[in-house]
Amino acid sequence: MDAKEFLVQMKSRTGYDFCDYSSLSITRRLEKICEENGATYEQLLSKLVADKVLLAKVVEDITVNTTELFRDPEVWISLYKTMYQRLPASGPITFWHIGCSVGLETYSSLILLKEVGVLDRVRAFGTDLNPRVINVAKLGRYAYKFNSHFIKNFDEVMKNIGSSSKFEDYFDIDEKADTITVKPFLSAVPKFMQQNLVQDKVPFPYKVDVVFVRNVLIYFNDALQAKVMQMINTKMYDEGMLVLGKQELIPNRYSGQYKQLGFYHKRM
Repeated sequence: MDAKEFLVQMKSRTGYDFCDYSSLSITRRLEKICEENGATYEQLLSKLVADKVLLAKVVEDITVNTTELFRDPEVWISLYKTMYQRLPASGPITFWHIGCSVGLETYSSLILLKEVGVLDRVRAFGTDLNPRVINVAKLGRYAYKFNSHFIKNFDEVMKNIGSSSKFEDYFDIDEKADTITVKPFLSAVPKFMQQNLVQDKVPFPYKVDVVFVRNVLIYFNDALQAKVMQMINTKMYDEGMLVLGKQELIPNRYSGQYKQLGFYHKRM
């Protein structure tokens, strides 16, 4: 059994479909998972069917939950000065963070929405395949010592957007308990939901003004990229805004529908 056949069998026997992930990227991850578990593909598949805890861990390892508060601060500074200044002047504003992981990108976005004074008009949704990270996002609580660099990122962004806000305005720090917790006024805003991009429909009914899909498309093959872009196009308002990762480009078949302004702006 090779990696391709393993993914086909995994889809059939567990319901998790990674067949359209970039082959080179996912093969490397699967080889590492097999090595860590001392198993061949056949043995690993049998273990996944029998052990739901291991299955959840392998799904998490495959989906790569790398995130942090204001990851790549220069990106957020640029978005604040461009995209966030273009938001609708009235009515609800809907944000969708695809592949939201433990919610830190979503909370970064909400902080900037508070800074521009529109948080009270925001509907924010974060979706991810992994139920464990969704639960962490809902809780909004993170380790302090391991994530103390969040404060540095926050301060850099606030300084460069001309804000006097402090980290403690948005988070409660408990050094004794080693926790950073999102303040209730912020954590009450987003709705975090499980979604399998390969199989599931969008789990909320609203059209969206802004979609974040940073560092997600890069892991998909062309067919799945196109499927995700079609999903985004269907849900996005005309003149909606799309944010990709620094190393990602919009698929060619959709490039004519968007213009790039540091982010992608959907044409009418």
